[in-house]
Amino acid sequence: MADQTNTDNENGMTDIQNGQATDAIRHADILIIGGGLSGTMLAAQLMRLPGRRQVLVVEPRAELGRGEAYSAVELGHTLNGNAARMSVDPDNADDLTQWLTEYIAGGGWPESDEQPVPISELFPPRGIFGLYVQQRLAEAQAVGALNGSTVEHVRAEVVDLQSDADAVRLTLSDGQRLHGAFAVLATGMFAAARTPQTESSGLNAAALDPWDVTAMRQLDPQSTVLIIGSGLTMVDAVVSLEQAGHRGPIDVFSRHGLLPHVRRQPPAWPDFLAEDHGIRTPRQLVRELRRQCRQAIEQGIDWQAPLDTVRAHVGRLWNQASDVQRRQFVRHVRPWWESHHHRSPPLSAELVARLHAQGRLRIQAASFKGLEPSRNGEVSIRIRRRGVAQTEVVSGAALINSSGIEYDWRRVARPLPQRLLARGLIKPGPLALGIAAQADGAVLAADGQPASRLFAMGPPLRGMWWESTAVTDVASQAKALAARLA
Repeated sequence: MADQTNTDNENGMTDIQNGQATDAIRHADILIIGGGLSGTMLAAQLMRLPGRRQVLVVEPRAELGRGEAYSAVELGHTLNGNAARMSVDPDNADDLTQWLTEYIAGGGWPESDEQPVPISELFPPRGIFGLYVQQRLAEAQAVGALNGSTVEHVRAEVVDLQSDADAVRLTLSDGQRLHGAFAVLATGMFAAARTPQTESSGLNAAALDPWDVTAMRQLDPQSTVLIIGSGLTMVDAVVSLEQAGHRGPIDVFSRHGLLPHVRRQPPAWPDFLAEDHGIRTPRQLVRELRRQCRQAIEQGIDWQAPLDTVRAHVGRLWNQASDVQRRQFVRHVRPWWESHHHRSPPLSAELVARLHAQGRLRIQAASFKGLEPSRNGEVSIRIRRRGVAQTEVVSGAALINSSGIEYDWRRVARPLPQRLLARGLIKPGPLALGIAAQADGAVLAADGQPASRLFAMGPPLRGMWWESTAVTDVASQAKALAARLA
């Protein structure tokens, strides 16, 4: 057996270091696969419940609580929701505001003084939000310790999973084997820019990471950069380029050429969906929402006010819709829903608007059709502009994949999703969005039968609830699933 070294990190969490293979089998009550926001919030909720339990969180990153979204270190990469909207405590909507108030008073984030708004309306950097999540986990650990409960961070990747009537068995990338009474797929989001694809176009191999400011500093500051996708990842990429000192043209290509709207703080608006349960289809929703927005504008109120009331009902509306209605929404409404609902934080939107007004940032409605052989050290891609039959080739000094999130697990070329699908332990969710599960998170096998020991939460349940990625969604799911497992 290889030696196993345990070290304590700054949060008092035990790390089992990667790369140390062992034949020993470790046992736990609950195995959490993924230690980003979803897995960390579930662990925190489990620690706060009565009873004694051992929880192992398997996460290859050095820290829990950050995952894909909150590992950013640049202050310019902020949350796309203000503090009042981003509490990880489902019972206290002001939890982040309260934490942030103490953090700023203690000397943290001095740059917040540049924004003359109440703390509840601040858009914190994602790195700072990660600290907040970690502190809430540490506090939950202290509560759990009173009952003899523990959380351990196993730093590795889960490469295989088997389940039977007695236990769930995990095989890790370092050779470790873990057995547990339950396992939870809290894998978070598979960012397209960082996820290997089963049918790869070679895009990621040729592209820069949207958040890698260090790599962008190696570019000629006046060079042309190509970006595929115009959503929030593109906004992050533009922020990264700006912080890297890039001052050249930026050409953005997306099918519809839509930019995220800026997030504002509109006043309260009547919850019209709570009053009218007759609205059930995407067409009915869009028609009524447009009417409500027109009413708001006529009254001098921001159109974002009626839109924001829809958020609480999205899961119900999506879940009760037929597959035909869902496909209609995805095909005809989704691009506009994404740009209007998933809005950009003000400072980032301000940068994008300024560069666009200067002519440096050019938004073009065009589809990516593949890579072309590079010439003179440049990156070339083939595109087809909207409404045009023929394709053309465009070139730049660098390429960034900002096409968002890969929700189709069949396309994710990672060991665990592929093996779960091959074994029939999971099946794709509605419209191949994430994986199928029951309302309580119990995963559905290929034959449609619910698992008794395997659960899922967060982004993997996109197909069930449509919006299953926001902090408030994850926090609520974590609380409900923890109660179910405990």
